[in-house]
Amino acid sequence: MAQYAVDLDDVFLALADPTRRAVIHQLGRGPASVGDLAVEATMTLPSFMKHVRMLESTGLIHTAKVGRVRTCKLNRERLAVVEDWLTEQRSVWEERTDRLEQFVTKPTKGTSHES
Repeated sequence: MAQYAVDLDDVFLALADPTRRAVIHQLGRGPASVGDLAVEATMTLPSFMKHVRMLESTGLIHTAKVGRVRTCKLNRERLAVVEDWLTEQRSVWEERTDRLEQFVTKPTKGTSHES
């Protein structure tokens, strides 16, 4: 469980930045070179590479260099950490809202609905 929490924290930290989310969004359409990804970013290539390294260190993307071109590919399995957490949270909150609905709609003892 502790490793799951660390993994989740790392992934959320990586996804907290809009530049990195944009990279993930672009890679959702398929692999792309760092140069193609960097065109959308409004920063220098060395600054952009820090974002790429962060995504790679958290396992959200994989990169491979062939010649002078570094290609990035989304690791969809890594996003399962977020999906699992969201599923847990959805279950918890649905259970809570179901209990609240029952509390609000269930008549209490000793009260009459007739006037």
